[in-house]
Amino acid sequence: MSDGHWIFGYGSLVWRPAFEHLERAPGFIHGYVRRFWQGSPDHRGVREQPGRVVTLVPEPGAVCWGMGYRVSEGQWEAIIAGLDERESGGFERLQLTLGFRESDRAAARALVYVAGEGNPNFLGPVPLEAMAAQVRAAAGKSGSNVEYVLRLAESLQALDVEDEHVFELASAVRDAGR
Repeated sequence: MSDGHWIFGYGSLVWRPAFEHLERAPGFIHGYVRRFWQGSPDHRGVREQPGRVVTLVPEPGAVCWGMGYRVSEGQWEAIIAGLDERESGGFERLQLTLGFRESDRAAARALVYVAGEGNPNFLGPVPLEAMAAQVRAAAGKSGSNVEYVLRLAESLQALDVEDEHVFELASAVRDAGR
């Protein structure tokens, strides 16, 4: 099963990879946390009213869970071209070590898209209520920002993954809609 390449998804790729894959497996990377600190001026918002999507932020000792996808060598270039388009707006490709929930499975190198502080759409941290208000007001060509937040929270819960940042924002977004 070592043929092919791995891609690690921690945002919308968890529930909607939208590419052909040979295998999918819950996995994690060390040294990063998931944060809604990246602006989305296209997919989950518009330039005048960007949405908030997750990126990875370095944090020593942290573990970020998501989904690993093994893709075939023959599909690799086409998949990367599609992901480069999807993850435009400040995301860069990194190669990180992907561990798996299955303890008998060897770790693998995986491609991960990360949007760092230096990109033009990086929004950084704000108080929870301000973040929730921005999410509630944003929508783009891939749908509403609310849907993104709630689907990510649901997908992580289905994987039995705890992520306080995601769950607090999802709760704030839901509570404001009542």
